[in-house]
Amino acid sequence: MSTAPAQGAKPIVLAYSGGLDTSFLVPWLAENHQRPIITVVVDTGGIDAKAAATLQQRALALGAVEHHMVDARADYFEQVLRFLIMGNVRRGNLYPLSVGAERVMQAQTIARMARKLGTNSIAHGCTAAGNDQVRFEVALRTLAPELEIIAPVRDKAFKRQEELAYLEARNLPVPPYGAAYSTNRGLWGVSIGGKETLTSRGSIPDEAWVLSRNAFTNPAAPEHHTVRFEQGRPAGLDGKKLDPVAVIEQLEAIGARFGIGRGIHLGDTIIGTKGRVAFEAPAADILLNTHRELEKLVLTPRQQRIKESVAQPYGDLVHEGQLLDPVCRDIEALMLSSQARVTGEVHFLLRPGSLFIEGVESPYSLMAASKGVYGEAAGEWTATDALGFSKIVSLTGVFYTRAGELAQKDR
Repeated sequence: MSTAPAQGAKPIVLAYSGGLDTSFLVPWLAENHQRPIITVVVDTGGIDAKAAATLQQRALALGAVEHHMVDARADYFEQVLRFLIMGNVRRGNLYPLSVGAERVMQAQTIARMARKLGTNSIAHGCTAAGNDQVRFEVALRTLAPELEIIAPVRDKAFKRQEELAYLEARNLPVPPYGAAYSTNRGLWGVSIGGKETLTSRGSIPDEAWVLSRNAFTNPAAPEHHTVRFEQGRPAGLDGKKLDPVAVIEQLEAIGARFGIGRGIHLGDTIIGTKGRVAFEAPAADILLNTHRELEKLVLTPRQQRIKESVAQPYGDLVHEGQLLDPVCRDIEALMLSSQARVTGEVHFLLRPGSLFIEGVESPYSLMAASKGVYGEAAGEWTATDALGFSKIVSLTGVFYTRAGELAQKDR
């Protein structure tokens, strides 16, 4: 079959990552739909100039008529990541939403590009078995219901080995990992899927890690660092004022050398199955841990408790691709209000596989505001006050015990 597009045919905009699925789709879509293919990469982190050039060269070599890259890192932070930090959001108390959090952001950008390029068709490389198909399509249908969504990898159930064979038979470029591992990378980390993650047993091999390879076979010497937050936003590193994206990118490079933020997450997928994915999120792990400790110093117990009660549902909504639901704006408003005094510095020590918080400082310290010293000396209260307080606090237990005793007597 000829791969030449029909004259005057509107292009298909392909959400392109450079991985096997989307690399396969460039020639397959052109061949089977007889339409020009325009690839669009939405840079939400992890793409340097060399990687960007490689992605463009590969897309054009695969047959794309145009290739575009949109730098969405700052928008990604403002729309998504700052709230994940403010909420100290992790899924399953482990996984910091390394990749799924960016899908709605990418879908928004792809929809805008499709309209700009004058087409009504968008293609993606998601499978039928994963979360990303739901995230992309919920966002796309919410934002641009008039657009046609083409998803051949899902709808025709292509296997990775089939895609690899298709490219090799045509002497087309194959991504570095081939069919062995599926990797996704963004500002908040890297996810890695392979045969080892298809079951609940075992880890991926050291050579499959992207950021932290050799972190334990060739361990780095311990390092001390300080991160600064201003109203809950990362604002500096080691005494140097930086924008949030720069803080994240520098922390990723620093933390990766120590294997910080490496893990394998087992959890519930959007479609109802159990799933497992390896991840590397050094910057996310450092920022979530340091931000949490700073909050402990400056927030009241009730502020912490109420914020935590909405942070988990917020993370679930982001994970499920429901970031556009208006309830997310309501939760974000509470989070923003809670961060008014989350300003200060957190000192931490890195060793291979270990992040140790050494200390926290803030002009809004509730610890420094008290005249008392925990375990040592009373401050705004006397010993008599303390005795009375203990009596009052114990009343609920006293009444419960007494009620039980009275009931026994009445029998």
